[in-house]
Amino acid sequence: MRTFWIIGCLFAMLAVIAGAFGAHALEGRLPPDLLAVFETAARYQMYHALSILLIAAAADRLDSRMANIAGWLFVAGIVLFAGSLYLMAFTGIRWLGAVTPLGGLCFIAGWISLVRAGWQR
Repeated sequence: MRTFWIIGCLFAMLAVIAGAFGAHALEGRLPPDLLAVFETAARYQMYHALSILLIAAAADRLDSRMANIAGWLFVAGIVLFAGSLYLMAFTGIRWLGAVTPLGGLCFIAGWISLVRAGWQR
């Protein structure tokens, strides 16, 4: 679970950097709708980075197989959900939004796996 601790810390740090960048460097440079997209990406990245840290911290109280699945689903969700939104915000290419729900499905599946990880323990 050390891997999840490191990944969670890195994703959280990057979410803080993205949030600050969005608030200070992108305001006025991106249209308001794309700035909101960027902020959504940073927010969901932080939520799920903290969730990855939760998995790492609670590893000894969870079913390890399901916790591992949940952690990797959250990682995939961040990459797909936040990543597609960041790209859409920077490029303005709207079809990238079609990738975003796949990341959302990873988040949902991750939460279901995390419930099972606690339930099965």
